[in-house]
Amino acid sequence: MHAREGLTVVTTASMAFTIDYLEDGVYVWSLTDDGARAERITDYTPTMYVHASADGEPLSAIRPHLQGHPQVADLSSERWRPGWRADPERVLRVDVTDIEAVQPVARQIRAWGDRPDSYRLFNVDFSREFRFCLETERDPTPTRELSSLSLEIPKPSLSEGRLLPLTIGDTRLESSLDGGLTEALDVLEHRLEVEDPDVLVINHSDVVPTVFEAARQCDRPIQLGRLPGYQQLAGRSTYESYGQVGHSPARYNVPGRVLVDRSNTFFWSQSGLAGSLDLVRRSHKPLQELAWASIGNVLTAIQIRVARERNVLVPWNAWRPERFKSMATLHEADRGGFIFAPEVGVHEDVAELDFASLYPNIIVTRNVSPETVCCACHSHRSDVPELGYSICDEQGYLTDVLEPIIQDRQAWKAELATTDDEERTAHLQSKSAALKWILVSCFGYQGFSNAKFGRIECHEAINAYARAILLEAKAILEANGWQVVHGIVDSLWVTPRPGDDQTPLETVRQTVTDAVGIPLEYDSHYDWIAFAPCRDERRGALNRYFGARRDDDGITVKGLECRQRDTPPYVRDAQRALLEVFDDTRDPERVCLEARRYIRRLESGDVDLEKLLIETTPSKSREEYTQYTATVAALERANRVGLEQHPGEPLTYVVVDDSKRSAERVALKHELEDVDRYDVAYYRDALVRATVSVVSPLGYSRRDVDTALEGGGDVPLSVFE
Repeated sequence: MHAREGLTVVTTASMAFTIDYLEDGVYVWSLTDDGARAERITDYTPTMYVHASADGEPLSAIRPHLQGHPQVADLSSERWRPGWRADPERVLRVDVTDIEAVQPVARQIRAWGDRPDSYRLFNVDFSREFRFCLETERDPTPTRELSSLSLEIPKPSLSEGRLLPLTIGDTRLESSLDGGLTEALDVLEHRLEVEDPDVLVINHSDVVPTVFEAARQCDRPIQLGRLPGYQQLAGRSTYESYGQVGHSPARYNVPGRVLVDRSNTFFWSQSGLAGSLDLVRRSHKPLQELAWASIGNVLTAIQIRVARERNVLVPWNAWRPERFKSMATLHEADRGGFIFAPEVGVHEDVAELDFASLYPNIIVTRNVSPETVCCACHSHRSDVPELGYSICDEQGYLTDVLEPIIQDRQAWKAELATTDDEERTAHLQSKSAALKWILVSCFGYQGFSNAKFGRIECHEAINAYARAILLEAKAILEANGWQVVHGIVDSLWVTPRPGDDQTPLETVRQTVTDAVGIPLEYDSHYDWIAFAPCRDERRGALNRYFGARRDDDGITVKGLECRQRDTPPYVRDAQRALLEVFDDTRDPERVCLEARRYIRRLESGDVDLEKLLIETTPSKSREEYTQYTATVAALERANRVGLEQHPGEPLTYVVVDDSKRSAERVALKHELEDVDRYDVAYYRDALVRATVSVVSPLGYSRRDVDTALEGGGDVPLSVFE
């Protein structure tokens, strides 16, 4: 037994709820009925593997360099598979002294070869806690319900290094607190001691250093974790993913507790605790790592676990050259998914049909996996439509990864359709949402250049199968009297074809399911659905539509302003009201009259500034923009008032005078108490654009809307209220 500052540390193996790499060992925390306990491990040595190319230098050539290396703890020879289609081979196992030595030693080994591929390295770039769980075969799934406590400091205060105002749970401590910092720290320490939370949920990572700096100023200790101090695990960074710029704040750790940063978490915000914990169970990424991980990161962790079960090593850097293709094959391969552009206008009596998890089900039912596509053992076959790729009969690893996920999500969805228990419903929805994101991303990740096990031919094959499936479904529907009015990727919108007899939709749906081997599900039925045109064009936009579902009281909307994050709440509310008028009247003039009511209220100055806030995410720093937009003015203003702002971080502001070319053009969210005006013309234009989106399926253009708003027609008394 080992004690550290009053903490009892046990030495028996336990579940790994969270893991800390500290100076005197690795602390593995497991949950107890009344808190948590730690197991200190002093002999853990992270492991990587080295494989020598057949025509390069042998492994024996690097042994002398590694023997006696100050960061190498042990060397041994083991048999592993360096790839999914490879047989087990001799590889060099390299155990290093600590977690910080993994990548430096790996870089040295890679540099020793006489050419870039002399030595391939495996199991190098795993995240810290995941590596420990993988190598020690520990399950980080919590064994009891987790307790949590939230801490929040407003962004302007964090930028200035101020602790107050501080919100602890549901208690807000103001900056005017009589006792100042000392009293705030006392309250915080008391709450931590009494509640002993397993999880600290903070609004921004800077909360951690800000709390400790306040304690230093007051010359008093503070302990956010179950042990003193904190660690910085990573610095802040800006990144680009799928064309979108994001910002990752610095990551911190407080020993003995999970730290969840709401400004840097996807799964926690999208699926909640239950969904996150289900992914912990599947991936063996502890909760703290899973909270900040991307979808691809978690999917990769699940794949790595399957790889380990199959004795397959994980490459450090994926290197898969694209196979040679003819120009005709390239043309077919680059076509993407199925698209059937809608006819602009309003369509009555429309059913929406969706294939259940189409791309993941294609992977499973067609056995599409990086090691099965274009296999040498079946090169004479042309299994993939249009492309002619072969698919191996041996089951691919992607099937092992995705099949349990698909089955579990289908089972939960079936239970959701029958349960009336609100708590159970929320629990199932949380877990189903988490799996949805894994399934949505598994296809795209196959074409991602940095995917550990991805392959572009796999990505192309999935798309080719999807196109063939949608075309087959379309043909069956049309042969049974149904007309397809829109189709995209995995969804079809159909309506009875005039003059034809229709086979019942349920019968046709089952026919399609049987024909393609993937469930075609009935999603909903619209009394009417309106497809909007692309901006400034008459062709139908693929993802801009709205309609009234028979089984829903509201209007379903996709792609319009009220679904966009940077639309001010007032404009969102107005567009929702316009949609209700559209539903009641189908009359563009009446819609415009309703828009005039919102415009009159805007012009009267009677709109709350909170309702006019615009939230955007600048992709560049102030200096990189060439046009002086409202967002640029907001960046300039943030810099002026000392608000730290990085590319990829959200920024919220109100436009107060759009004619200015200075920081006075806008006011930031935290400045609203000192603002008494807004730019009417700017927000009026936003309302007009929202109006055009609603009436455009009826043939109304921006000019038509402007004319209607200028004065034609009788004005109801409600306009002047």
